[in-house]
Amino acid sequence: MTAPGGHPSRRPTASPATPARTHRHWHPHEHHSLRERVAASHWRRRIAARRSFEAPYRTGVGVVGAIVVAVGIVTIPLPGPGWLTVIAGLFVLATEFAWAERLLAFTRRHVHRWTEWLGRQRLWVRIAVAALTAAFVCGVMVVTLHLTGVPEWVPGWVPLWR
Repeated sequence: MTAPGGHPSRRPTASPATPARTHRHWHPHEHHSLRERVAASHWRRRIAARRSFEAPYRTGVGVVGAIVVAVGIVTIPLPGPGWLTVIAGLFVLATEFAWAERLLAFTRRHVHRWTEWLGRQRLWVRIAVAALTAAFVCGVMVVTLHLTGVPEWVPGWVPLWR
């Protein structure tokens, strides 16, 4: 039935081929990026449908992701999850930005290659890499404590600059 002017009186329903429907019917062997999976979710489609929410949402994701990446970069040389924090920030950014998704894939490939390479090495090479990493972290900690000062809660017997 058509309304005056030749237009249908009701909205056409989405066909199974539209992106709004395909998220529920993905083939199990198809690869879908993180961005595609997030974009297909109900809550993300609702945000995208309202133009007044779309730009602030993307800006918010960009700001939060950038802050997480920045904190991770600052904490890389310090003991703790520096690289893990950087990767978490990239993960947040990859939910909205294609460049972050490519960078995250690049990072995953290279971390995988590094761990595979290290796993194939002799025991003494793995021990040497671990020792050099520990020495680097200790050196960074000593320099950081020297530059920023030793906190008052550190016991007096710790042989650092007081």
